[in-house]
Amino acid sequence: MPRHSLLALALLLSACSHEPTEPNSDSSRATVLPATAQPSPPTASTPAQIEGSLAAPAPAHAMQPPSVPSPPPAPSPSAIPMPMPMPAAPIALEASAAQRAPSAKWVAPRPMLDNRMPMPPLLPAPAEDRETYQTLRDNPIVQTAANPVSTFSIDVDTGSYSNVRRFLSAGTLPPVDAVRVEELINYFRYDDPAPTNGQPFAVRTELAPTPWNNDSLLLRVGIAGRDIATADLPPANLVFLVDVSGSMDSPDKLPLLQSSLKLLVRQLRAKDRITLVSYAGNTAVVLPPTPGDQQGRIIEAIDSLQSGGSTAGASGIELAYRAAQQAYLRGGINRILLATDGDFNVGVTDFDQLKGMVAEKRRSGVALSTLGFGTGNYNDTLMEQLADAGDGAYAYIDSALEARKVLTHELGATLATIARDVKIQVEFNPDTVKEYRLIGYENRALQREDFNNDQVDAGEIGAGHTVTALYEITPTDGHASVDPLRYANTATPRKVRAIDSELAHVKLRYKLPDAQRSQLLDTVVRSNQRRALNATSDAFRFSAAVAGFGQRLRGGSQLHGWDYPQVRALAAASLGSDRFGYRADFLQMVQQADALSSRPIATTD
Repeated sequence: MPRHSLLALALLLSACSHEPTEPNSDSSRATVLPATAQPSPPTASTPAQIEGSLAAPAPAHAMQPPSVPSPPPAPSPSAIPMPMPMPAAPIALEASAAQRAPSAKWVAPRPMLDNRMPMPPLLPAPAEDRETYQTLRDNPIVQTAANPVSTFSIDVDTGSYSNVRRFLSAGTLPPVDAVRVEELINYFRYDDPAPTNGQPFAVRTELAPTPWNNDSLLLRVGIAGRDIATADLPPANLVFLVDVSGSMDSPDKLPLLQSSLKLLVRQLRAKDRITLVSYAGNTAVVLPPTPGDQQGRIIEAIDSLQSGGSTAGASGIELAYRAAQQAYLRGGINRILLATDGDFNVGVTDFDQLKGMVAEKRRSGVALSTLGFGTGNYNDTLMEQLADAGDGAYAYIDSALEARKVLTHELGATLATIARDVKIQVEFNPDTVKEYRLIGYENRALQREDFNNDQVDAGEIGAGHTVTALYEITPTDGHASVDPLRYANTATPRKVRAIDSELAHVKLRYKLPDAQRSQLLDTVVRSNQRRALNATSDAFRFSAAVAGFGQRLRGGSQLHGWDYPQVRALAAASLGSDRFGYRADFLQMVQQADALSSRPIATTD
């Protein structure tokens, strides 16, 4: 062997006999552990091993990520650099195939996401990301010469008011689209003259300076429905349609719903019939038609309801209408009360399909009203629109006190309809009124020709309901908000006529509950009806204050700086008869809104 080869062999043997040295700590030199040195994957456990290791898992909050097995010792650090650390394995939320062996008594550990805070108290701060509201744009100022006629459907819903109260009570201003001004105004009963001569309602008009604008007048159109005592109501066939899905598992949802329905049950008579239908992933008739004097049986059925599962709302509505038809009372009250948070997520969930289904079902003579509950995932749009399509009314129940108002104090208005498809049309005189603006009713607008078309649906008035519509009008001698037309025909002189003292012609159309043809009521508003603001009725001044409050919550673009302190002062001076304290409660809401006015408004994006 050549000498240089022997020398190389000797050097190699000498290197192999050296002691190991400390590895280089430079992380830039680390490489991935070769595949031959990786730890082998664990083998599947036997059922017995699963039972022993997983039968009593640690609670979710105590679970630690599984440790990574250390690699085997390297034969030579100089040949194998330090490996990079492996990431922690995620916590499995489902059992593996081996863990699901039939003979294993495996208890799945709760995932980390289930380690929630304790249940919040009743009426928590509203969540802002999942509540649904219809986008509304305030009614514009209209030039009378260009469009003298305003037509809309009446609205007796009150859900917006109590929903706004819920936001304020939770310490935040409501989203703008949660505020429907007409629902705030019509939350209250007004002391307008009762109807006479067998009419279902009476109409009253008042005119005074606008509290927030010295250049305009405020016209109030007040409607007072005929009241009916609870004992004198026709026999009632009522179907309670209750959402018992998992989303109703909250103190302000199913438990409040149950206590609310029991308030109504205590008003029932032997001639009334109650059916209880529930829906979640499936639907069920919990209680078949039961006489109203069997209150213990009805309350027991209500108490048996428990929440869980998905929300097949459309299937529940279908079943409720079938149940109502089976117990139909000719000449009586036939109504479904849908109680839910509106979070439909199984079956038919399309908004227009649901509305269309309810609109079709109302032809059967069964009305549908909605009672809204809860926060966070609340669907205000669906609740309001389903009630409109079903010839019913919409209320939001934020407390036991609101439940008592809707289902006890105003039970006749909630259940008994005295007039259907009630429409209002106001024609303004361009010779005396330069501009006008309807306050609220943005999603109740009708076409001019709809007023005389009995096929066009409109709102219903219940027994004892009062309805107010407010117009802000600018007289021809006032300061206009919109520039006049350059080429308008204003130069032609004409004779003064008696009609020139008229400001507006107010017309109402309505149908009696069982009628197919409408009837007409009308009245004229004259300029000599104008009174000083402090000479008007409590109804005028209080409704004006509530209108100002609603507009302020929506941004107050037409209030000319009129703010919450002025709202409160006008309301406090016109409380009138406040039997149940609702108006005093309003003063508290105004004060809360004033205190919160510097804070951001809640959003639903």
